[in-house]
Amino acid sequence: MEKQTAYCGLNCTDCGAYIATQKNDNKKRKEVAADWTKRYNYPFKIEDINCDGCTSTGKHIGHWNMCQIRICGQEKGVKNCGWCADYPCEKTDAFFKMAPDCKKALDAIKQSRS
Repeated sequence: MEKQTAYCGLNCTDCGAYIATQKNDNKKRKEVAADWTKRYNYPFKIEDINCDGCTSTGKHIGHWNMCQIRICGQEKGVKNCGWCADYPCEKTDAFFKMAPDCKKALDAIKQSRS
């Protein structure tokens, strides 16, 4: 699988929901739903675990249409936030408190462009 980086820096190809969707693997969907339900204190269902990545036009996890980072990236027409002239910003900084590895990924993308 070719690496796909979401607007926020998440490596989609490492994400359980993305993997389950690409392989159409209901066992993996069930595992991800159980893990995310516990981790994020939200009742994920197996049918929620369908995602082709937020930068694609395919299937998406339910909250993708509310994600301010994705909305901003689409409005600016960038591949991901590492390509944005305004990166980092308040939206990404708040997210990085929860997902510091995403910051590392986007920092590396921004640095590679310099």
